[in-house]
Amino acid sequence: MTNILLADDHHIVRQGLRVLLESEPHFRLVGEAGDGIEAVRLAERLRPDVLITDMMMPGLNGIEVTRQVSKSVPKTRIIILSMYADEAYVFESLKSGASGYVLKDSRASDLIEAVREVVAGRRYLSPPLSERAVELYVRKVESLPDDPYEMLTTREREVLQMVAEGRTSAEIASRLFISPRTAEGHRANLTRKLGLQNHTDIVRFALKRGLLALDQ
Repeated sequence: MTNILLADDHHIVRQGLRVLLESEPHFRLVGEAGDGIEAVRLAERLRPDVLITDMMMPGLNGIEVTRQVSKSVPKTRIIILSMYADEAYVFESLKSGASGYVLKDSRASDLIEAVREVVAGRRYLSPPLSERAVELYVRKVESLPDDPYEMLTTREREVLQMVAEGRTSAEIASRLFISPRTAEGHRANLTRKLGLQNHTDIVRFALKRGLLALDQ
């Protein structure tokens, strides 16, 4: 039996995916999360065989969820569901520890195949994505200067996304179980590291990095 945790901030999407996954006799849905922070906490508690996470979620985006879960629960295979076919998103997902990347306009059977492939220890990229395209992108990235985003700590990345979403220090502190002063300290550190000046700069950076959807 393959135990699966599902993370997506849209209830109707989770409902559809639940029906799809539970139609497979050897798949068992053990939990659902509505945002990235909840996804990490459930993954650490339930330790599923597979985590299927949306790319764009409040709290933490799918790439950051993947980064944290791949470190804390290394045996969990992670599949990212995304509307973005750009090699940059695929590369960041794989670099963060994802084993699968499935486009949202794929067939239902593609997600089922993705789960089976990653459980078997293989990588899955839904068509038209290819390993070759990702390799070419990696070569291009390796020739670029160091990325300041990589200098951020895990906590600073969490705070960055929530600040970009418009959350106050008190709200961030409540979500992360830290004090408002600590949240403000993380904000000050990340803006210094990234060379940002104000909230508008943070939002622009988050959009450019794909941490926020354009409609947020």
